[in-house]
Amino acid sequence: MAKELVRESELPYLRRAVELAAEALDAGDEPFGSLLVSADGTVLAEDHNRVASGDRTRHPEFALARWSAAHLSPGERAAATVYTSGEHCPMCAAAHAWVGLGRIVYVASSEQLGAWLAELGVPAPPVRTLPVQEVAPGVRVAGPVPELAGEVRELHRRFHTR
Repeated sequence: MAKELVRESELPYLRRAVELAAEALDAGDEPFGSLLVSADGTVLAEDHNRVASGDRTRHPEFALARWSAAHLSPGERAAATVYTSGEHCPMCAAAHAWVGLGRIVYVASSEQLGAWLAELGVPAPPVRTLPVQEVAPGVRVAGPVPELAGEVRELHRRFHTR
């Protein structure tokens, strides 16, 4: 499945995802933020990374997948979009697919993030980074968004150089 284009109307959601990533950084956590938006454009839920608690599974994308399974019908999940500061990791991509969520729109790709972290000398994570579609080939994906990627890069630089 080919990547889709990010629409201009989606930029406010992506800007909010970057704001949530900044909130995570301000709380002492890795800078990732995500929101779940219904087919009619209503923000249903949002979250940011909470892995500083010691639970490395507390990614916002995983939390939104679980929230959607508890609160939305299968049809509502399929019509919803997750907007996120960074492309889903394999764990989150799998959760997204398992609960039947719709599109993923991200600011920075996992490839970009990997390159930025390598430049900073950050050790590789314990789970290999993969594009969403290698983990969940049926999920529709759009991104990256060059006009916002620099902000996400700077958040990661700040986190890893403090």
